[in-house]
Parts: sequence; structure tokens; C-alpha cells
Amino acid sequence: MKLYRSELNILSKWLSKPNRKPLVIRGARQVGKSTLVRQFAEVSNRFCLELNFERTPELSDFFNDKNPKQIMQKLAVYAKRPLDPNATLLFLDEIQAAPQVLETLRYFYEEYAELPVIAAGSLLDFVLEAPEFSMPVGRIEYFHLGPLSFEDFLTALGEASLVDWIRNLSIHDTIPLPIHQQCLDLVKQFWLIGGMPEIVAHYSQYHDFQETDNLKQNILQTYQDDFHKYGRTKQIPLLRKVFKTIPSLIGNTLKYANIDRDYKSTQVREALENLHLARLVHLVHHSNATGIPLGSTVNPKIFKVIFLDIGLQCAALGLDQLEIINGHDWAWINRGSLAEQFIGQALLKLNASYHTPELFYWVREKVQAAAEVDYIWQYKNSLIPIEVKAGKTGRLKSLHYFIREKPWSFAVRFNADMPSFLQETVKLPDGHPISYKLLSLPFYLAEQLERLVPLEGIIR
Repeated sequence: MKLYRSELNILSKWLSKPNRKPLVIRGARQVGKSTLVRQFAEVSNRFCLELNFERTPELSDFFNDKNPKQIMQKLAVYAKRPLDPNATLLFLDEIQAAPQVLETLRYFYEEYAELPVIAAGSLLDFVLEAPEFSMPVGRIEYFHLGPLSFEDFLTALGEASLVDWIRNLSIHDTIPLPIHQQCLDLVKQFWLIGGMPEIVAHYSQYHDFQETDNLKQNILQTYQDDFHKYGRTKQIPLLRKVFKTIPSLIGNTLKYANIDRDYKSTQVREALENLHLARLVHLVHHSNATGIPLGSTVNPKIFKVIFLDIGLQCAALGLDQLEIINGHDWAWINRGSLAEQFIGQALLKLNASYHTPELFYWVREKVQAAAEVDYIWQYKNSLIPIEVKAGKTGRLKSLHYFIREKPWSFAVRFNADMPSFLQETVKLPDGHPISYKLLSLPFYLAEQLERLVPLEGIIR
């Protein structure tokens, strides 16, 4: 089954650029990089010349010659067909297995720009971190790919009309309760199934929870089988421990001792960094949030993490899928902080595809005055605190402290309730009053945040 991915639109824009550069797709294994490129070539009516350097390492010999036109002439002989640059897409897959080929991309940009070139690699970040390797800066552009979005998941389930409705919904529209509940039920399904393409394709066709869980367990094992490729074999036991522990720690500021007290913090940090380079986890950095960009006030010692995919998180936690699907309340979502994982994935989707995926939060660790805002999101020249609440209710004490201390007076809350927009005025325990605007959105509108925030003068 072919899955529609909204990233096809981004690739189409890239292809039509007058100053197009070779594109390097970065992302974890099995997020669908190769399938996306093949599908893009098909919808673009181009022949996809696919070279997989992991499966066939000797293909790198074609690129010993730095002349791109001569390279393509030899590849035409190999492919046994003419390769018209206006009707061909050159796809260099698993390029981390032949990193020297990346250096030739500059010549394709400088001397053969009419030929579109896409490279992809699953553990590419390890290559880019190597001190002896130099990327052709200014001659390529990056494309960061993750799991399917919630809205693409809905499309795969045959809910295209519902996706159109979501994408055109205003917070002032009246939402019939049956549609609201239907959307929440679909959110629940996405949390359990996730956005890994193989899993979504199988679930959309068979709706078999047992088999989808089996497929997810296979993916989790595949990631662990890759650990020997990270560099240090002695670190593999710790990598496994960190990988298996992270799903239960999402939503909490990470303390190395909570993972394993038998290892030094430097060892745990190195293992975590390797999982981050493999895109299996994303770090959520604490930012002071006093100005933009958010990354300028990051404290690297204070951070949280989220997992690659919420469906894989559920599988790692061993949640009973049928019990959850048949349940009528949302109390279960506190297990593993799935709501926070879901919003984190949605915020990553809001990042431009050429930006390195980044997430931020704010925390104040003071005795008797601790506070934490789940996420801080930059919208143009403003910073927006985001709180994630289970069910329909939840206190906003930390958010109120944030509003008091920072120069921002607009906030977002995600929960299971109907959307609303309020002017809030509250008094803190010390009697200090604060006033701010609060946009409250149901989970199913998370990927519409960038569209809804500027509507109706909510924020300028």
C-alpha cells in the first residue's frame, strides 16, 4: 500500500527551484526515506536511478571521477538506458556507507545543476560528526525526515475529508460533539500505532493490533542491532539500557542516575548522544526563554528527551492496545507521558524541513518554587509557552510563574477539550496578579498550531 506523505509537496518545491542544490535527506532508519524518494520520482514522471551503497559498496567507484557528466555517462552504461537530466532523478541511498561520494555533490551543483540529485542515509549524522570529513558547504541542502504526521496517518486511514476539515477549522467554529469525539478517538489510535510507515500501512489495511505490535517490536530490535555501527562495541550494553529506559522517562528532566547508577554520567551522556545522532531520540533543551533565538540561552546540562515515535514508545512500554482503545477515559495517557510525546512530534513537524530538529522547554528548579513549562515554541519574533494536559482539565501553575517572569503574555494549552481563546487574569499564591491570553486546543489540532496562532488577532 502506498502512503501519501505531505513531504512530497516540499520535494516538489525543491525540484522547481531555479537554484536547486543536491538534497541530503537525514532521518532515522525506517522512517521512509527511500520510499518517499521513489514515490516522488514517480509523481514527478522521472526515472529514478537508485544506487544503494550499503547493499552494493562498489557503486562508489563511479564517483572516483569528479566530473558529473562523465559520471552520468558511465552510469547510463550501467543502467542500460539513456539518462536525460530533465527526466531522471539520481538517488544515492545509504550514502553513509560511502561518505566520500557526498563530496562530489558540490560538482553536481556547480557543473550539472540541471540533474536533480537526492542522497539519503540512516546513520549519516555519525559521518557528519567525524572530524576528518568535510561536507560541501553551500553546495547542498538538508531535508530532515521523521515519522508520518498525525494528519498523514488520518489520510492513510481514509479520512481525507476529515483532514480537510481540520486544516480549515477556526477556533471560533462550532464543533459537533460527535466529530470532536471521533477526532479524539483517532488521536488515541495514532498514539498507539504511531507514524512509522510500515506500521501505518499494515494497520490501515488490516486493523490488526497484534501484528502491528509485532512489527513495532521488530523495528525496536532492528535499532538495537545497529548499535555496533555506532563505533564502540563496549558501549552496547549501556546503549541498550538507555534505549529501553528512555520511553518511561519522557516528560521529566533527565537525570543520568535515573538510567543507571553503575555507569559514570559521562558514559550515559555519550550513549544518549549516540542515540540522538541516530535520530532515535530527540533532546528537549532547557532555555531561559528571555529572547530569540531560543537556542541562544540553552543550558546544555538541563534537558528532557522524547522518543522517535509515539507508537514505538507505546510498544516499548508494553501498553495493552486493545484495553486502551476500548477504554472511555484519558487517564491512561499519563503513562509514559504520551501526550507530551505527541505534542513534541507535532512541534517537530512545524519546523522547516531544512532546519535541524530542535525542541525546547523551560524549568525552574528551586526548592518549594519549582516550575516547568512543557515546551517553548518560537513563532516569528515571539516565544510561546505550551502546556500539555491529560484529559480536559489541569492546573497551569508553572505557566503562571513563567508568564510572571518572562516578557511574553500569550500561551497555548493542548488537552482533550473543545478549542477556546480566553483572556486570563489570575493571582499567584503571593498575591501577584498576571494577565495573559490563552489559546486552548484539542490534541487533533496540534499540527495546525502555526496556522491558528495568527488568526483573529490572537498574536501579532
